[in-house]
Amino acid sequence: MTLPRVTVLLAEDEPDLPGLESLEGQARIHQHRGVDGLAPRLAETDVLVVTDFRVEALERAWPSPCPIRWVHATSAGVDALMIPPLRDSDIPVTNAAGIFDRGIAEYVLGALLLFAKDTLGNLRYQRQRQWRHRETHMLRDQSALVVGAGSIGREVATLLGALGMEVIGTARRARQHDEAFARVHAQEDLPALLGDADYVIITAPLTRQTEGLFNTGTLARMKPGAVLVNVGRGAIVDTRALLAALDDGHLGGAALDVFEQEPLPADHPLWDYPDVMISAHMAGDAKGWRAALGHQFVDNFERWRRGQPLRNPVDTQRGYGQR
Repeated sequence: MTLPRVTVLLAEDEPDLPGLESLEGQARIHQHRGVDGLAPRLAETDVLVVTDFRVEALERAWPSPCPIRWVHATSAGVDALMIPPLRDSDIPVTNAAGIFDRGIAEYVLGALLLFAKDTLGNLRYQRQRQWRHRETHMLRDQSALVVGAGSIGREVATLLGALGMEVIGTARRARQHDEAFARVHAQEDLPALLGDADYVIITAPLTRQTEGLFNTGTLARMKPGAVLVNVGRGAIVDTRALLAALDDGHLGGAALDVFEQEPLPADHPLWDYPDVMISAHMAGDAKGWRAALGHQFVDNFERWRRGQPLRNPVDTQRGYGQR
């Protein structure tokens, strides 16, 4: 029996995806780094696992005819992977939904506490050796708007709700009941909701509908002094519009884990804003995350071999998970 050929597409400096040694005797595994030799490798691949999302090279190397029968992304967001030959094919795509939910939710909680307790101010005054007594805010009874009420958004809402916050969500469609949220509105209701939220948290995927969603007009609708948290995708927020909203004092601050350009250039003005927290696209990367990704793929591979439905299927036309 011919064993299926699994290619794991890695960045040059990335270690092997762990856990795949358990597939010995069930598959031929090749962990491929960089772009050299990628085209002939893809031409001999049955299952493609993508961990390196700089996919211009992937599109150039995409084989025709294509032997690939399944593509798995080791991320929750798959926007970068939706190259035309894959998006317009019938090749099933799955993602890493569930792996990053709790880590991202805890990151969001930490960001909200950072602003509520003015920790950035504490650190600033500490460096200046200044004793500045101030009053800070409680999160209890504050309101949060989670833009993107998927699995990550629901985990965020669950944590924030446990602190006594009122958490509203938006999704593609309104929901009559969702135990994680006080209410879930349709995405089209977003403009009317922004003015009531003390914290606006973006957990949505990048799609045609969400790209540039937070622009000058959207940010202007936010409650004066509100804080923006983006753990979704950088291109959902127009950075120039965000800078303007921070400059004029309309926003109270921002916690940003994702950016339109990554890595964020060293000379980018965002680095110098005192009420902005920046992290390097790492909100969900808690210790053990790579092992969890490997285990998740192995579990799905065994389902694929048995002809069972794959977990975490992606709607390639919409660009996000079907669940």
